Amino acid sequence: MSNVSITTEKNTVTVNGDTSVVTVATRGPQGPPFAQSGATLNDSNKVNNSVVYFDSSSGTFKADQTRTVENLVDGGNF
Repeated sequence: MSNVSITTEKNTVTVNGDTSVVTVATRGPQGPPFAQSGATLNDSNKVNNSVVYFDSSSGTFKADQTRTVENLVDGGNF
């Protein structure tokens, strides 16, 4: 028969006379959603220097070759 005693002040567990320190962690609260509207981010086609933009036809934020730092600087539509 096993005897188990747990002391919350010391964070130890004693089983049959052997004492071990046990660390218990719980997850914190879930953070806010990516977007209040529930939209998601599609970055499956991201390239170097992609800029995130919203595509209203698909209802998603995208990071792809359509908008990059280079093509915004070189006369992209703002």
